[in-house]
Amino acid sequence: MSQNHDKTSSARERLQAQRAQEKTRTRRIRQAIVGGSVVAVLAVAGGIAVWVSSGGGSGSVADSEIVLPKQASDGDKPAIPVGQAKARSTLVVWEDFRCPACQQFETGFRPVIHELEDSGQLRTEYHLATLIDGNTGGKGSLTAANAALCAQDAARFRDFHDVLYSHQPPEQEDRFSDKKYLIQLAGKVQGLVTPRFTKCVDDGTYNGFVRKSHAAFTEAGFHGTPTVLLNGKDLANEKNGQVTPAHLKQMVLDANKGKQSGKS
Repeated sequence: MSQNHDKTSSARERLQAQRAQEKTRTRRIRQAIVGGSVVAVLAVAGGIAVWVSSGGGSGSVADSEIVLPKQASDGDKPAIPVGQAKARSTLVVWEDFRCPACQQFETGFRPVIHELEDSGQLRTEYHLATLIDGNTGGKGSLTAANAALCAQDAARFRDFHDVLYSHQPPEQEDRFSDKKYLIQLAGKVQGLVTPRFTKCVDDGTYNGFVRKSHAAFTEAGFHGTPTVLLNGKDLANEKNGQVTPAHLKQMVLDANKGKQSGKS
């Protein structure tokens, strides 16, 4: 009798915990819309529906040759740089092209990030993860990331990166696994679709690089996307986890002013 009671209590506790998590997730999504604009809270414990890993990406690093895209950084945390190399501030972004929270972040913060990159104030390093492939199945995170790296070879990473987020399918739909669809979307970026780009997408040239990037995401102890760090600081821990695009811009300007004047 006591054993059955313990099992019933344990099941009830798990159900209560699940319901509490769902309420928290719903509240965070509501908080994402403020005054008609997206206010993205940027990492695991602090904000909007950050998608959490339940164990995996889309394959091991060992089973694929690792080819390096143009200007990509190698090492333990491979990344694609966007912006001027001499920019005083660096934004590190861990993203998954299938991740809805990443799409919300990109929609809200894209204009400010572009402005800061184009003015030489900010350099962004994009690290590509395959969280959704591992959680819900499919290959769209991997295939889209590879296509974005193919665009990097044509100096069109940022443009195609933004197109992918602007045309992100619902999370449960693995449409990004369709290479023909990705090439169709690439047609929205002037001059991107060439025989070389198409072959790169079809061959999965950078799948190994993407898998290595996802492995770095896991090994770094990150659990959700987007994970965003400005000059090494996790933005989920800034402004009580409620960083807006305006906040981000001011933080970059303040950091750069301090570096110009020799302050720490």
